[in-house]
Amino acid sequence: MPAFARFTALAQSLPPTVPFVGPETQERARGAEFEARLGANENGFGPAPSVIEAITREAQLSWRYADPENHDLRAGLGAHLGLAPERVVVGEGIDGLLGLIVRLIVEPGTPVVTSLGAYPTFNFHVAGFGGELVTVPYRDDREDLDALLDAVRRENAPLVYLSNPDNPMGTWHSAEAVTAFARALPETTMLVLDEAYGETAPAAALPANSALADMANVLRFRTFSKAYGLAGQRVGYVFGTEDSVAMFHRVRNHFGVNRLGQAAALAALKDQDWLAHVLAQVSASRDRIAAIAEGHGFKPIASATNFVTVDCGRDAAYAKAILDGLVSRGVFIRMPGVAPLNRCIRISTGPGPEIDLFEKTLAEVVAELG
Repeated sequence: MPAFARFTALAQSLPPTVPFVGPETQERARGAEFEARLGANENGFGPAPSVIEAITREAQLSWRYADPENHDLRAGLGAHLGLAPERVVVGEGIDGLLGLIVRLIVEPGTPVVTSLGAYPTFNFHVAGFGGELVTVPYRDDREDLDALLDAVRRENAPLVYLSNPDNPMGTWHSAEAVTAFARALPETTMLVLDEAYGETAPAAALPANSALADMANVLRFRTFSKAYGLAGQRVGYVFGTEDSVAMFHRVRNHFGVNRLGQAAALAALKDQDWLAHVLAQVSASRDRIAAIAEGHGFKPIASATNFVTVDCGRDAAYAKAILDGLVSRGVFIRMPGVAPLNRCIRISTGPGPEIDLFEKTLAEVVAELG
């Protein structure tokens, strides 16, 4: 049967892929579930009991549509951030919101600046709207702010992406450096500041809201997927100036954040005691992963996230062999995909028994590889 003829040329030119191969896909391929799920930077410590209670209560009303204005959640976020709710928009995780900002700014051929090896879902959206990615390499395992700025100016790019703290390396820039970078950008360039790991970062890494509050060309993206333990609910948010945030309402899916997700996120935001509990567990797990890595002569990279990126000390083939060895034994991890970052593996923090299994299995794999 012939294919439908009127898909756009752009759509037909795109590969039928997703940015990440999910652990479920790998489990189906290997015919078994992973015993340790340490590759997707999820919060294995789980959401607060109060969040589970809120979801349970709200489940009985699943026959109702969600509030398309996300009113209560935006009000809660505004109070949490010290901003008017009109300066906050909610969407289907940071991934969905990245698609919206690309849609709002990028046309076929538009140059978009990012770092080579940075979060691939952003690149996926840029390609999907016909943008032309302009990449600069990392420097010392951090996104290179000077090189990003130079590329923006050279290309007259209307969009630049920066993740702080960074994924996949876990490194970070200071609030002062990020603020200086933002203020050095042309006013015609929108900064997509991805702060998915903001809660796990030191306070010194996040600019105060007041530092960027007057900048119409800065949008800050955050999520409930990481520290709050709601990756499966798909709830993220953006804040910035009211006029810039309002543009999202022209293109967003107004029923995109479901009823349970809204209730869960609001309950999570209110339970800051549980967040503190989780952050302590994340910190302890990071320390343990680092110690395990050092025990094999590897170099853990200091992390401000809920994962630890580990320099295996050799080349990408060796790092890939370690990853494959772990995955084949039921331990799901990931690794950066671009040189020179791909000399590393990346391990998410998680409950003690899963880290125990990682420790045992890593020892077996390293011994086998020699």
